[in-house]
Amino acid sequence: MRRVAIIGAAGRDFHVYNMVYRGSKEYKVVAFLMTQIPIPNRRYPPPLSATPDGVPIYTWKSYEELTRYLKELRVDEAVLAYSDLLYEEVGHIISAVLASGASFRIHGPNDTYLDSIRPVIAVTATRTGAGKSTISREVVKELSARGLKVAVVRHPMPYRELEEAVVEVYKRPEDLDKLTFEEREEYEQYVEMGVPVLAGVDYGRVLREAERLGDVVLWDGGNNDFPFFRPNYMITVTDARRPGHEVGSFPGEVNLRLADAVVITKVSDARAEDVAKVVANVKKVNPRAVVVKADLEVYVDRDIAGKRVLVIEDAPTVTHGGLPYAAGYIAAVKHGAVVVDPRPYAVGVIRRIYEEYGTGPVLPSLGYTEEQRRDLEETIRRADVDLVVIASPAKIERVIRIDRPVARVGWRLKVVEGPSVKELVDAFLEKAGVS
Repeated sequence: MRRVAIIGAAGRDFHVYNMVYRGSKEYKVVAFLMTQIPIPNRRYPPPLSATPDGVPIYTWKSYEELTRYLKELRVDEAVLAYSDLLYEEVGHIISAVLASGASFRIHGPNDTYLDSIRPVIAVTATRTGAGKSTISREVVKELSARGLKVAVVRHPMPYRELEEAVVEVYKRPEDLDKLTFEEREEYEQYVEMGVPVLAGVDYGRVLREAERLGDVVLWDGGNNDFPFFRPNYMITVTDARRPGHEVGSFPGEVNLRLADAVVITKVSDARAEDVAKVVANVKKVNPRAVVVKADLEVYVDRDIAGKRVLVIEDAPTVTHGGLPYAAGYIAAVKHGAVVVDPRPYAVGVIRRIYEEYGTGPVLPSLGYTEEQRRDLEETIRRADVDLVVIASPAKIERVIRIDRPVARVGWRLKVVEGPSVKELVDAFLEKAGVS
């Protein structure tokens, strides 16, 4: 029996286990080796793993540590099962695996797709922060306007006890109170629209519940992962401000090649030559996809002109997403505010984040743990500003204490060239055979 370790980040890794290895007589998964958002001192429990003792979860922070774990666990085969990576990072992981003596493997869509009895539209991205959530929201609005009930299924974020998170359904604002900021950022927009959003650990069971709740299932593919559900139609969102990432990230390029439609966002904020490069890359690797050029128009819900402001951005975008700033900074500058650099005021975990990532003069909305929320709150308290500009989709001001006035940033999709969202939804419904 071959010994397997699954390298992941508390998302696709569990799904790969459930789809490929649970109950296998040929393979024994000896560990989950987690990074990005580690879950220390835990196991994938017996009821979910179908093993007497469950599967241990270890965390690694360097490629050398990854190699050491694989050697100590006598792993024959290491499986990569997480996303939002540049190809250079994938190469380092492969080398670390091979240096341990193990073989390397990635399970593709056909190994991991679940088939639905409902029509499925997937909205994915090539990198975190491309604007996928805005496009997803517009697709849901268009489907709902046609009288179709939509059930949104989100890429997993199992930050609680795993046996309590097998199937999660969020319908009301109070359902979100126990969640991390990252989860609120992804779920809150749907809940406010009156649309149920689902997530969990066992996506076979999640899908069955989504099929019960909706006429149509929308796969909201977070962390630029490819879908868990086989889509009838797939929209991939890419970012004109990061030319080359659409063909230089994993599995971002997979999403690009699978797409029926590619939406290139932020075209008016990018250089013309960068937009042209992204368009050329899209057409080269996926000439059959329709191409949409679009802007994400930012707006602020109060006057901030001349004010000294602290900008809070969506954390994944300005950390492992690789952008120094995002919509909040753009909106603050556009509306005449003076952006104050929060880095001199940062404490604890927030200070360490600035040391690890190339985050610019903005504050990431970290809130996975109580320590992070406390340090975020203290960093805000220390900052010498008139008000706080929040561009996180989550209403974090409901969760932490902010002792300054708050301005909220929103964004709207504006199609500059190519089919509208209505036309993309028409194409999906026609392809899925929905009249």
